[in-house]
Formats: sequence, C-alpha cells, structure tokens
Amino acid sequence: MALLITDECINCDVCEPACPNDAISMGADFYRIDPHRCTECVGHFDEPQCVTLCPVECIPFDPAWRESREQLQAKYERLQEQKRAA
Repeated sequence: MALLITDECINCDVCEPACPNDAISMGADFYRIDPHRCTECVGHFDEPQCVTLCPVECIPFDPAWRESREQLQAKYERLQEQKRAA
C-alpha cells in the first residue's frame, strides 16, 4: 500500500524532507503523497518516516493502493534504477 495524507495535515513541513523517494510534495491545501513513488520506506527504513515524524498522525494507508512488501521492494528497486540512470 501507499500512504496518503489526510486533510488533517497542518503543513508542518516535517514529512517532505524525510521522504527518501521524493514522494511527498505540497498540494493545493496540504501535502500529498504520490502513490507511484511511495514505497512506505521499504528499502530505506524499517517503517515509514513520514508516519513516524507526523505530529498529528494524519498519514494512514491508502486503501486504493494495496501493495505487498514484495511489490513495494520492486518499486523501490525500480526507483533506484531510475535515479542511477538520471
């Protein structure tokens, strides 16, 4: 699964720099997570850094993006390959 940021976000700016996949960016009103880039920090950390750091606990799993650990690992590897190629 990818994660998502709810409208309870207070725009504290903690999550964006903590994301190792650059999946978090400012949306129209609050931060958003690109599900195509979110690996829940698989490949980088044991747990999602945005969830760990969020002071208002507004980052649940996105039920629209169900992915297994293996799929998240494959996404991580694909993103790393793209980064090396750039």
